[in-house]
Amino acid sequence: MNTQWDQEVDLLVVGSGGGGMTAALVAKKLGLEVLVIEKTGFFGGSTARSGGALWIPAHHLLAQDGVEDSFENARLYMQNTVGDRVPQKLQDTYLTHAPRMVAWLRDNTCVQFQRMPGYADYYPERPGGIAASRSLEPLPFDGKKLGPDLALLRKPMAEAPGGLAFTGSDYQKIGMFTSTWEGKSASIKAVARWIRDTLTGVRCLTMGQALSGRLRYAMQQANIPLWLKSPLQELVVNGGRVVGAAIEREGQPMRILARKGVVLAAGGFSHNLEMRQQYLPAPTSTEWTVASTGNTGDAIRAGLQLGAATDLMDDAWWGPSSRPPNEAPFFHVGERGYPGGIIVNGLGQRFVNESAPYVDVIHRVYKNHTPAAPHIPAYFIFDQRYRNKYLFGLFFPGMPIPERYFQNGYIQRAATLPSLARQIGVDESTLAKTVERFNQFAQTGKDLDFNRGESAYDNYYGDPTVKPNPNLAAIQNPPFYAIKMWPGDLDTKGGLVTDEWACVLRPDGSTIPGLYAVGNSMASVMGNSYPGAGATIGPAMTFGYLAAQHAAQA
Repeated sequence: MNTQWDQEVDLLVVGSGGGGMTAALVAKKLGLEVLVIEKTGFFGGSTARSGGALWIPAHHLLAQDGVEDSFENARLYMQNTVGDRVPQKLQDTYLTHAPRMVAWLRDNTCVQFQRMPGYADYYPERPGGIAASRSLEPLPFDGKKLGPDLALLRKPMAEAPGGLAFTGSDYQKIGMFTSTWEGKSASIKAVARWIRDTLTGVRCLTMGQALSGRLRYAMQQANIPLWLKSPLQELVVNGGRVVGAAIEREGQPMRILARKGVVLAAGGFSHNLEMRQQYLPAPTSTEWTVASTGNTGDAIRAGLQLGAATDLMDDAWWGPSSRPPNEAPFFHVGERGYPGGIIVNGLGQRFVNESAPYVDVIHRVYKNHTPAAPHIPAYFIFDQRYRNKYLFGLFFPGMPIPERYFQNGYIQRAATLPSLARQIGVDESTLAKTVERFNQFAQTGKDLDFNRGESAYDNYYGDPTVKPNPNLAAIQNPPFYAIKMWPGDLDTKGGLVTDEWACVLRPDGSTIPGLYAVGNSMASVMGNSYPGAGATIGPAMTFGYLAAQHAAQA
């Protein structure tokens, strides 16, 4: 093959999210020359926009805290969530190497984690599930250590008012600051940390920002180059093996030789409307996703051009999202668990346990959506008591809602439920009956329709001061509010099929030598399920860790 190369490396990593940066760090430690390229002008990908959690069974911090877990227990749980949708060997590989990946980062980099106590598995009552939390989150990080790169870190999904920074665990507690002393304490600590950081010049990063910041800082310390504004154009193949890539850098074409291979870690196709319409259920839109804007399926399409197999292309990391006009969407997690709010369809009927894992809510939306019973959009309904006590998005209790949100229709408000029903276009009597029945459930503490509040996961975002069920409270104090809920996503779930080393496979099961896929460029090891918080980033980083090891041995 007579090719002119503009740059030669051992391993080329396409994408700068958690999976890509982990692969780069491991490869560098193993002696490889590594280059990371990023399509956009910002690093961090969807990882930087996320809560930064990793779902890691049997990790070392569980044992330190006296929480029992094991490979066998986690395997049983995945069998009862993921099931046979994903090969058992791939599931076992994840469960074996995920805790090793976390330990490797602990021992070799500044990427350090803490537990998220109480954040239950999403189905803790199933065999092998636990309520004590397998999920990890990054320790807060001083972004100023990144130097000029701090300005190049992709922004989070939403920024807290006033520059406040809180961890995922803090967020859950702060949501209860009107109800519990723990919530008040967490709020005071967050403000105290903000004052301290302001006085000392610290730029505190938390959640996905902290994880991406720590990974990038570790790359700086390891002298791993990162090229921004450098999209992948196509993979270069010689003798059936991927040996490099054609890219652009700052608008100029370049060819990169990758002696050990190419790792595709460029996310899914959330922002590619054509691919969404081809693969995902209808209706669909790029306006409802909170994924990184660079996730347009480039890596997946590059693999398809080489004959790669794909799977799970009709699924995503779904969740209810709301979208103010001309603003970014917001992905709703905790709000649905707080007592005193319900989700109804276009007929004014409840159709789901509102506190359930977010992916399940949208699976139910698409399953039930018909012209006769529209579920897209659905409507989140709550009253003034809810508004006075709980967070909604980044509207804190007592914080005035900007008038523009009422004027532009993002939030509907009415003095009575019939008036609210008319505003959102649902049947008045149906909505009244729905709320009346829900209020009866709140009084007895038993949701006879959808069992809300019976799972430890539901209770994580419940209000422990509300009895007899922390997820149920009557909707009765005017004014009443409604917000449209759309089938949003953190990113798409389908991608290139791989083996246990993240090597990309053809439909016949043979590998495409020199090509790896991780993160949302890879068909998820979680199948159609979502076992726990961080079931996206945990596998992305674990299979990045494995891809680098395989490439080093190639």
